[in-house]
Amino acid sequence: MRDRVAFPAIILLLSSSCLYAQREKQIDTLINHYHPLIPLDKGLLLKNIDVIANMRFGESNEFQDGTFERGHFNMDQFRLEIRGKVYDKVYFRFRDRYTRDPVTQSVDNISRSTDLAYIRIDATPKWSFSMGKLCADWGGYEFDFNPIDIYEYNDIIEYADNFLSGVQAGYKVSANQEFNFQMLNSRTKTFAELYDTIPGVTESKFPVALVGNWRGTFAGGKFTTLWSASFFQEAQKKDMNYIALGNQLNLNKWNIIYDFKWSNEGLDRKTIVTSIVPKSINPYAAEDVRYVEHWLRLEYRFHEKWSASVIGMVSDAYWYGNPDPHKNDHLRTAWGLIPVVEYFPFKDLPLKFFLNYVGRFYDYTTYARQKFGAVNSTYSRIEIGFVTPLKIL
Repeated sequence: MRDRVAFPAIILLLSSSCLYAQREKQIDTLINHYHPLIPLDKGLLLKNIDVIANMRFGESNEFQDGTFERGHFNMDQFRLEIRGKVYDKVYFRFRDRYTRDPVTQSVDNISRSTDLAYIRIDATPKWSFSMGKLCADWGGYEFDFNPIDIYEYNDIIEYADNFLSGVQAGYKVSANQEFNFQMLNSRTKTFAELYDTIPGVTESKFPVALVGNWRGTFAGGKFTTLWSASFFQEAQKKDMNYIALGNQLNLNKWNIIYDFKWSNEGLDRKTIVTSIVPKSINPYAAEDVRYVEHWLRLEYRFHEKWSASVIGMVSDAYWYGNPDPHKNDHLRTAWGLIPVVEYFPFKDLPLKFFLNYVGRFYDYTTYARQKFGAVNSTYSRIEIGFVTPLKIL
């Protein structure tokens, strides 16, 4: 009787062992023939890689000359950024803007929506070299901010080509003093695409931009500077010179920033003066123009999770190349006022909610109104939304 009971039990045990061995063999086969999505060595590389979604989203209500025009939800900024270390002393950075048309540019052969696409090599503790599509190191804190934190740019930055292809050399004198030097394409499009043809003006065969930048830190970080000087060769005997002087003062809860910008342009690169002058008077790009700007930002962090700030900005446009013997060089003053309240709900997450007012006021001189038919105007909007450079890896 015991033998009759034991025999089926032995058969069952052997069957179970065979099934278990077959299952283990199948698992081994899977392991040997199917590799993980991210191999181990690549997974270690990801430790040095950051993926950041730079976003600003909100509900906007727009007014033109005091009249309500429209309200809408808007993804004002979305720039996906990937950056990190790929080898000893070798780094890369890529950032693409999904709120701009991805049109390949004729000069540098890369999409206009791509802000950054470059590698950096730290040759020594003091010297570094970058190559690719770079952020032009203009100077001034307005442009140095992450774009998602600027609710409205002043005219020079708004109308400039701020991301250009070329090379950069950086030199750290000390932990508090740094210099950067860039040689860039002066534009992303050809001369004909930007200016068409201008009688008596010959385009440059190598439209180059040279940029020098100084970053200084003083008094233990309470006062910092971000100054630059740039030279652009747009056409033969038609150059552009640009100076930006950024100054920042940190006093406990107060942060005060003042930028001065001066752009002297043989050809109107910003196109503001050109747009003021009717085609019947000057059908070409305006020559010998100048833009002078002031940008002031005051921020008060009145609570760990709350801050209030106000930005005031002024931009003056001049046309020195006007052939009119009775001219007034000064054509327009653009004013800007941006008060903002921001709330930071999380201590360790760079996410903030904001409520702001953006006001722009365009005041034309008597000469511009009478000669060119320019009309004073105002534009404003009220926004509420969120801002985050969300690190997703």
